Order: sequence, then C-alpha cells, then structure tokens
Amino acid sequence: MKGQNMYLAFGSEVIYDDASFLIEDNDKVGVVGVNGAGKTTLFKIILKEESLDAGKITVNNKKIGYLPQEINFDYKEKNVLDYLYSGRPIEKLEKELNVVYEKLSNASELEQNKLLRQAEKIQSELDSLNQYTAEDELLSLIENMKIDSELLEMKVGDLSGGQKSKIAFARLLFSNSDILLLDEPTNHLDAKTKDFVINYLKNYHGMVLVISHDIDFLNEVVTKTMFINKVTHKIKVYKGNYKEFKRLYANEMIEKELRIKEQEREIKKLEEVVKRAEGASRTNHNLKRLGQSRKKMLEKKLDELEVREEKYKTVTMKVEPKEVSGKIPLEVKHLTFHYPGKSDLYHNLSFQMARGEKFLIVGENGVGKSTLLKLIVGKLKPIKGEIDYGYHATIAYYAQELEILDEDKTILENVDNPNYSDNELRNFLGNFLFSNNDVFKKVKVLSPGEKARVALCKILIQRTNIIILDEPTNHFDPETQAIIGENFKNYTGTLIMVSHNPSFVEQIGVTRMLVLPEGKIVEYKKELLHYYYYLNTELI
Repeated sequence: MKGQNMYLAFGSEVIYDDASFLIEDNDKVGVVGVNGAGKTTLFKIILKEESLDAGKITVNNKKIGYLPQEINFDYKEKNVLDYLYSGRPIEKLEKELNVVYEKLSNASELEQNKLLRQAEKIQSELDSLNQYTAEDELLSLIENMKIDSELLEMKVGDLSGGQKSKIAFARLLFSNSDILLLDEPTNHLDAKTKDFVINYLKNYHGMVLVISHDIDFLNEVVTKTMFINKVTHKIKVYKGNYKEFKRLYANEMIEKELRIKEQEREIKKLEEVVKRAEGASRTNHNLKRLGQSRKKMLEKKLDELEVREEKYKTVTMKVEPKEVSGKIPLEVKHLTFHYPGKSDLYHNLSFQMARGEKFLIVGENGVGKSTLLKLIVGKLKPIKGEIDYGYHATIAYYAQELEILDEDKTILENVDNPNYSDNELRNFLGNFLFSNNDVFKKVKVLSPGEKARVALCKILIQRTNIIILDEPTNHFDPETQAIIGENFKNYTGTLIMVSHNPSFVEQIGVTRMLVLPEGKIVEYKKELLHYYYYLNTELI
C-alpha cells in the first residue's frame, strides 16, 4: 500500500499536507496520532468512503476487511453461524458457477469458450477462499474464540455489545482478506480471546493496520508504527512496535528541539545585525550593505525554522455529588429476569450497596452484566423482584454503546441541564475538549472517542451520588483513562461498574465484586481479579 502526496482539508482544518507512506504486503502496522490527526479518516479513504483533495493511495486490488469501532449489522435477523460463514462469499460464488455450467449445455462454441473462462475465474476465487476447508477453518476459529453453540443460534440483532464485537471480529478474521483495517479491535474482548487474536494477527498472511489505545496489544502485534502528525500533517512509518516508536520519536523530538534552539540563536543574531544596520547613518555603507545581506539570510532562516510539536490539551474533570445519599443508596431484592423465550439471566438475585462503595460486576460476555445495569437504571423491568433506591439517592448512567446520546442533537443540546446556564455548560464542555463552535456539531458526525467524551460530560454535570458505568474506558486513550480513573477514585458517592480493564478497576479502588451468573458477592482482591481474568474463567 502506497500513499503519495496526499492532501485533505475539511474547511480550514488541514488533515494531510503532501503526506506519503509505504507499507509492505505482510506488515503489521499500528496507526497512531493524537485525536483528530486523521487516523480513522485514513481508513475511510482506503475504503473509498472519503476522497483526498489531492494525491492518492494505491491498494492494488487487494481485498480489504474492516472492523469499525461501532458495530452495526446489516442483517439483524440472520443467525450468528450464518453471519460468520458469510464472511467468505463461497455460497454466492458457488451459485454463480452453477449458473455458468447450466448455460454451457446450450451454448455455441464461441459462447462456451467465454463461459469456460468465466467459470475458471470463479473457481480461482473459490480456491483462494479455501472452498473445501472453509467450514473446518470457521469451526476452529469459533472454538478458539470461545463462541458457544447457544450464541451461534442467536440472531445477530439480539447480541450484547461485547458479543457484537467478538462476532464481528471473528467474521473479519474468517474473511481471508489481504488487508485488515482494525479500529479499536480489543474493546470488549476477554483475556483469553485477546491472546488468541494477538497470536492470530502476528501470524496473519496479509497486511494489518490497527488503530488502538491498547498499548499492550500494539506492542504485541505490530512490527511497524505509522505516525500521523497533527502539527505537520505528514505521515511517517517507523520500524518496530509502539514502545520502539515512542523511543525513536522521543529521540527525534530532542534532536529537533536542539536544532530549533540553534536556529533561534542564529535568527536572533541576524535580527540584531539588521536592527543595527537599519539604525546606522546613511554614510555607513559597509554596515548598510551588511544589513541588507543579513536581512535576506534572516528571511531564509525564518522560512526554514522548524515548528515545535504542540502539547495537546487533556480532559479535566471533577466528580462530586450535589448531596449525600442515605447509608443504603441501592438495594436489589429477589431479582429475576430473562429476555422473551430465553432462560433466566438471574434468579432470586439480592444484594445491597453501602454509601461510598465502589462495586464491580464481573462475568463472561453475554451473562447479563449490561442488562443488570439497565435494570438498575429502569431501562428494563424485572420479571420478579424489586430495585429500591435509598434516601436522597440520585443516579447517572454511562452506557457502553453510548445510547444515552441523541445523535440528531448537537453536543450542547445533549448535555443540556436546567441547573446550568449555556455559558456554564460550554465551560464544562471546554473541560472535555469541546470549544467554540464545536459545541454546535451534531453528535452523529463525531468519532466514537468524541461521543464518549460527550456522554461522560453529560453524566458528570448531573452531580449524582450514584454513578453507573458500563465499560467506561473503551473509547479513551491511556492518558484520559488515567484522568478518569483518578477522579472516580476520589468520588465520594457510590459507583457501580462493568469493566474489562483491570488497571482501571485497580486505580479507582473497587471494594466488592458481584460475580454473574452465580450472583455471588466477594470482597475485592487484586490477585483474585487477575487470576480469573487471565485464566478466562467466570471472572472475565
């Protein structure tokens, strides 16, 4: 894949300016850069969903497979197994081949030659898709990704967020594409599946481009790192994983800073000579000539002066309840729930929370972690049992798939709150990196990371004493994750959370864990979380 002299701008915002890159066929490449640098835009250009203003990207008719951050299925009524198998168009090609053979029996000699060439082409495509071993390959993939038989029978439209990600990823891996484009691929993956995916991608016979905030994943998988520089709008490919890129980049920045300081010293000296010459008497011809010469040199040096890298703003936030809740802010009593036609997710589940407690819900994907949070916030109704809120309890909910946002409304409209003026709301949004006219953008045009910031801002300005978090770190870079974790660590209200991110869980200071589907409550222990997390047992 080759990018040549790429230029792209959205209005006055330049994304790429004379940017070029080269990636070899079997390279595993991490695509990095600050928010807004143009990482996801690059994928859209490769997929021909976006066009460059100038320049080009050459892919050479390679088959491209794409895993977006936000998973949407076209055929929601299709069962999971059929959806996975459709990752390779084998059935479609077999039907086309049968039609060709049917035509052959009544065709003229000239038509037969044409049809035979067509049949040969279709058969060649089928051979490239491993027509006769594809089912075995899919079954092996299903087994390694721990996709159970009950899940295979479900309709894709009924899958949870975590299940959607796993199934979409499995289908992509099965697709046998020449190039894989992966945008935040480890969101929702449990530890054992993630380990399998890492090994699969490392040995993948094709090109892989991956955008990820998961540093461990990048360091394991990628052999090269593509850096999209938001300051210069250029692209540079470094050899090595993310860790090696950071080391090389840090050295480059030190060398660049030394060059800039030397350039600035030379410019200062030239400016002093020019200033003296301009102030000299008309009869001092030598100094005047020297001044004119140095002025030309100064103009050239100013043109050549390198630009320092910007230090980008980070999210700033403070989480503080408006009022104190009672000692027992939340109690779940004898809860039973199942979806229509399905078995119980929980039966006679009971627990209560103490004020100020940090509570983690754990369990395999699909056991009902997100469903329990939706029951607690009233988005679903239990079959039996009660959910009681205590004295002065107030609640805010951060949803895994960001469904608390209205995509057709602006950022400002989404965080609208009668307790604050527009100016106060805009100040809050500024802390979440939305300033000036940004606040009037429709949410539907935002990236997943930007939507996550809007959703987080929306729940925090409510200043509730209970906060429900469903996978809160999925769309955030490591630095933002650390800021969020530190704030929730100091939160004096009650926190209920689902998270696959052990370091984040440890940072905020979880006190107890609810294990689903058993409904068992255990005291939080770091060793226990990690032991079960990495063994991929019931605490995944």
